[in-house]
Amino acid sequence: MSICQGKSEWPELVGVQGDVAAITIEEENSLVTAMIVKEGSSVPLDFRCDRVWVVVDESGCVTLVPHIG
Repeated sequence: MSICQGKSEWPELVGVQGDVAAITIEEENSLVTAMIVKEGSSVPLDFRCDRVWVVVDESGCVTLVPHIG
């Protein structure tokens, strides 16, 4: 059970363009901000209910299941 409100992960977005995924995530959970990052980039490791990392490859496609954190 998640301590965060609303939808918390989006496995259906793997393979989708990152910008499309970010819009979808924010439409499906208005309490989060989707942040696009390239594979291998450093990101803060703190857990936040208002953030979703959208990890994309060099072509801009989502490579990992986006989830709150």
